[in-house]
Amino acid sequence: MRYGVLGPLAVWDAEGRPVRVPEAKVRALLADLLVHGGGPVPADRLIEDLWPSRPPGGSANTLQTKVSQLRRVLGRERVVREPAGYRLLLADDGRGVRDVRDGRDVNAVRDVNDVVDTVDAVDTVDAVDALEFQELAERARAHREPAVRADLFAAALALWRGPAYADVAESLFARGEITRLEELRLNVVEDHAEARLARGEHTALAAELGTLVGRHPLRERLRMTHMRALYRAGRQGDALRSFQDLRRQLAEELGASPGPEASVLHEAILRQETRLATPAVGSLSCRTNLPTPLTPLIGRREAAGRVLARLTPGGNTRLVTLTGLGGVGKTRLAVAAARDASGRFADGVWLVELAGLGATSAPDDIAERVITTLGLCDTAATEPDLDDLVGWLCRAVADRRLLILLDNCEHLVEPVAVLAGAVLSAVPAAHLLLTSQEPLDIPGEVVHPVPPLTLPDHTGPRAVAEAGAVELFVQRAAAAAPGFVLDADNAEAVATICRRLDGIPLALELVASRLRTLSPHELAARLDDRFARPDVRVRGLPDRQRTLRGMLDWSWQLLTEDERTVLRRLVVHADGCVMTSAQAVCADAGLGAGRIPDLLSRLVDRSLVVREGDRFRLLESVAAYGAGRLAEAGEETAVRARFVRHCAELAERESERLRGPDQRCGLERLDAETVNLRRALDLAVAQDAAGHAVRLVNAQAWYWFLRGRLTEARRSLRTALAAGGEAAPAARVAARAWLAGIELRTSGAGTSAAPAGEDPTAGVEDPVLRARLQWFVGTGLTGSGRHRAGRRLVEAGLAGARAARDPWGEAAALVELASHAPGEDASAELGAALFVEAGDRWGRLRATRALALAAERGGDGVRAERLHREGLLMAEELGLWTEVVEALIRLGRSALAGGLADRATELYGRALSVSAERAHSAGEIRAEVGLGHAARLRGDPEAAGHHLNRARAKSHASGHADRAEDALAELDPLPRA
Repeated sequence: MRYGVLGPLAVWDAEGRPVRVPEAKVRALLADLLVHGGGPVPADRLIEDLWPSRPPGGSANTLQTKVSQLRRVLGRERVVREPAGYRLLLADDGRGVRDVRDGRDVNAVRDVNDVVDTVDAVDTVDAVDALEFQELAERARAHREPAVRADLFAAALALWRGPAYADVAESLFARGEITRLEELRLNVVEDHAEARLARGEHTALAAELGTLVGRHPLRERLRMTHMRALYRAGRQGDALRSFQDLRRQLAEELGASPGPEASVLHEAILRQETRLATPAVGSLSCRTNLPTPLTPLIGRREAAGRVLARLTPGGNTRLVTLTGLGGVGKTRLAVAAARDASGRFADGVWLVELAGLGATSAPDDIAERVITTLGLCDTAATEPDLDDLVGWLCRAVADRRLLILLDNCEHLVEPVAVLAGAVLSAVPAAHLLLTSQEPLDIPGEVVHPVPPLTLPDHTGPRAVAEAGAVELFVQRAAAAAPGFVLDADNAEAVATICRRLDGIPLALELVASRLRTLSPHELAARLDDRFARPDVRVRGLPDRQRTLRGMLDWSWQLLTEDERTVLRRLVVHADGCVMTSAQAVCADAGLGAGRIPDLLSRLVDRSLVVREGDRFRLLESVAAYGAGRLAEAGEETAVRARFVRHCAELAERESERLRGPDQRCGLERLDAETVNLRRALDLAVAQDAAGHAVRLVNAQAWYWFLRGRLTEARRSLRTALAAGGEAAPAARVAARAWLAGIELRTSGAGTSAAPAGEDPTAGVEDPVLRARLQWFVGTGLTGSGRHRAGRRLVEAGLAGARAARDPWGEAAALVELASHAPGEDASAELGAALFVEAGDRWGRLRATRALALAAERGGDGVRAERLHREGLLMAEELGLWTEVVEALIRLGRSALAGGLADRATELYGRALSVSAERAHSAGEIRAEVGLGHAARLRGDPEAAGHHLNRARAKSHASGHADRAEDALAELDPLPRA
């Protein structure tokens, strides 16, 4: 049972059908119980509330009669009598729901958050729309993404059907709750307006908020949002007049003046401050993934300024490569310069780390890493025959103004040169910033050597302190030995240390930690002695590289044997590791896992390992040095084998979380370990360990699908299946089935993997996995047009899932069948209930879509729209942008059908913005066509022609011939541009 108080009192049953509550006093009784939120209400209080000042004779019996009437409507068990009074049982009692088929306890909906996520298919437990409204608002405020915040606030406001408790608005018992809810509503209206303003909807807000400000003229926050919207819409005069109106009304009604925030905004508008300008609009709230530096940049500000000067949009230089030896600080300088340049690039500044890619990587491998970093993998996966990733990337960002920082390119010079040349040729507003130990040597490249930090020329404290190397050393020394300062006594020794280390940042950081036990003079003497020895001079290396190698050698010799063991074994991780991974890889029979945390902590103290959050990383020079030590120790094979085995186990463990309530955590963990998992697959293939290779790809297949990384999935599955060595036959069959499903979704090549009449899952021993794979391949067949074969496999998967008692597999098959077969609404509802029970948000999204389509077929537009809204929120929270676009377009279509041209324009406009941001050309075309329809409905044929011509041009440019025909059909009655 569900209760509505945000408007006239309403009750709906588990199927969403209205339940009539007869007689005004019975409705007032229900309202009174709802006002108390399920808490007990004494009978005397109820009598006074229902019959204020005039209780009827035999009032207790009369109240009991009304309670009995209410019980007949709601069910006797829902209105209970306790010693403290009567109470209405709500969802918070945790009684859960029962599965309609066999009585199993679902317990899927225990609080308002679950109510929000639950689709109509589930037997809905008691809920109150006011609680749902508050929960949605809290979820919105906790989200960083403006687009998601705006939609969550919109969903909350959509629950309101009129004034709260409209039936009993004059009753004294309801007035306090009505006032509270109305204030909450206004707060959410203001929150929603601010979120929309952040998303760039200033023109619409400038028009919409005027009426609301007129009704609430003294709400300064609402007024300020309207002023900002007016200003950004080019109506500065109206914004200033609005402030004057606020000032006048406050003075007349309250004898007060506008608050400081409103006054500051007024002054900023008068001065036309740049901070009031329209922000970059897109689906991303943050236009960069650059890391936040843990410490300030030292000794490089001038160098950062010179690099920044090269990164000017529209300038002649579009490729800058920072070169220098390992440990000199190329990455730190590049990140600092890129961060300073972030305001110049409307489409963002993005760091792409290449250290984890193998030396045999192709340009497409690098392009795939860029696509993933830019968040385009979801939409890239919708493109057929996506074999040329470099070309697709260039087309996807052809109109963008962005800066891409490719870090650690020295082992990939040739493929990076190919990618850079393609991007610079095809994307005129793109700039590239690279770090590498050698340049690319391609036309247009500007090489910027990164020298060591400046060294002191004199020994006086003031002169010494001005050198960049000294500044860095002193800061790190003070962190290692609190209280350390540069003074007249130690200035000469500090200058000697910095000169001995040639101003190399990594060497300075390594030696600074020694001040815990040595004085600066002692440390300088040790370095003098060490670098005077001939054994530190490694032949064939440049002087400064010999210095760094000597410093690393010295640091190594000062470690205990166990510390050396951990340091050299850590290098197998391509992208750092968490503590559990370090323990799994570094520990063996001679070194217990329980000792690893202490040893790792000591390595962090010595600056040989860097800690970032919960991850431990090696700087590139330390990693290269450690790799050499690992080879010397003869441990490469054993450590790599442990690493591969650990990664396979981790992937399998996290894969289990991807179909339940921990789905988001599993996705985030696999995101963080992506580079390490790729390294593990490469090592498994190189070692002819097909068993581990197949385990790795089978465990990651569903993750790749959820993240839209279908090209990575296809390549990895093919690589694992081609690996040498023994692998379980059933595991190979499973990998081939995953590959068949992936290929069906990426190209026509998949038809050979799933011949007509054959089940590619035959031979998979695990009945649960086989049923899921039958569904996965079957849906791929259906999507490629082989409907009969696809349905046959999905039905087999349904039968297999039921036989294996796998609710997730059953739900997936039911939802798929309902999506393509009108009249199977019950299957969609049951599938949705099972997905809710499993806690799988992706499954709920798919089920919601199926239920919405069923509602559309049944002519229930209101329910379809609400379900599409729920699906939109889930898609945005999961980052499934093609699903976001689909939901927005369907909501736009619904608005058109209802004659709501402005609402349709807003929805199609958002769909167009997301599609453009994510390079989703098919979505752009459909959104443009929708905008054309909306313009026509508004009576604006010129705008309609503009949008439809854009759809036509985009169709031809992107190769979507079917979309082109649709656009042409729409253009027939309109003049062409």
